[in-house]
Amino acid sequence: MSQSLSTDILIVGGGIAGLWLNARLRQLGYSTVLVESASLGGGQSLKSQGIIHGGAKYALHGALTGASEAIADMPRRWREAVAGNGELDLSGVRLLSEAHYLWSPGTLAGNLTSFFASKAVRGRVDQVKGDQLPPALQHPKFKGKVYRLAELVLDVSSLITRLAELAGDSLLAAREIAPLREGGDVIGLQIDGREIRAQRIVLSAGAGNAELLASLGLEQPRQQLRPLHMVLVKGPSLKPLYAHCLGGGPKPRITVTSHPAADGQWVWYLGGDIAEADGVARDEAAQIRAAQKELGDLLPWVDLSSARWATLRVDRAEPAQSGLVRPDNAFLADQGRLLVGWPTKLALSPDFADRVIAALQRDGIQPLAGEPLPALPRPPLARPVWEELLP
Repeated sequence: MSQSLSTDILIVGGGIAGLWLNARLRQLGYSTVLVESASLGGGQSLKSQGIIHGGAKYALHGALTGASEAIADMPRRWREAVAGNGELDLSGVRLLSEAHYLWSPGTLAGNLTSFFASKAVRGRVDQVKGDQLPPALQHPKFKGKVYRLAELVLDVSSLITRLAELAGDSLLAAREIAPLREGGDVIGLQIDGREIRAQRIVLSAGAGNAELLASLGLEQPRQQLRPLHMVLVKGPSLKPLYAHCLGGGPKPRITVTSHPAADGQWVWYLGGDIAEADGVARDEAAQIRAAQKELGDLLPWVDLSSARWATLRVDRAEPAQSGLVRPDNAFLADQGRLLVGWPTKLALSPDFADRVIAALQRDGIQPLAGEPLPALPRPPLARPVWEELLP
């Protein structure tokens, strides 16, 4: 006989968006169950670079876009949470860098000055020089300009660990997920022999949303996958660098974040334009050669002779947009008891939670006093991708 449970809100997807939402709802008094079919953070979350964007890289033409306006307040909200005085208590989460940087090599330095002179970027932006430069750029051969952006960089693994702590007993590992219907309406989910009823069901499973929607017989909202081909490089000579390198176009030429590996070495995780269209078309060997050339051109003093390389293909799951463009905001759509959403970026997870909470308030969904949850099988924490690819 199946086990029957009831909860206020049933969340599917244990990435940052689902975990942040779960913590917020529990803080507001809702009972929750968060279901994860693999490992916590093992989808898109641990494949992100951990940058809490404030909009700078979306305004490289000198004008605020919808994306830069929507995301402008995210660094403040995350910074307060990490300090322990925000909407969630994320004290203890490892802060990799207090700032992200925008750097313009050589001949493009004038463009960067004009960009910041346009006042297109909200928040505190300062030019840095000398010993204020990121360690990897503190070299006599470095030519260019560097600006400090008020965008912190988080260790995503420690963030997932903290959000899992805030989840208490609400996490549930799942193998099979199917709809639970009553009179043709979805009233919950059947999960490995358990019937879980809920006032609302939130799908926040990233790329898994499409399969879940299909299992529910729904075609909307539609999902798009925006492919990336990221590069990882690990070596004893690498020093910390958290920066967008300005090219000549609307996207950073390359985005570098640095992550401490278990063996004490640093791993550079490379995104930006190199990981997009042309990078997606390259095979692993060609993509590594392209990254080696880029770093050789931009940072010729960095010794990469003993570095180890790997690539990682990532499909960013988002609501479908014309031309596969990146959505500006977190997205949420509702159909009856079902709320379906994508945060679109790690930094926008608080915005996603705001939208879910607003939908609950709009529909008059209040916390109900229920029975305590029984002991549930708990999903494991995912390992950082560099520990898997470059152990």
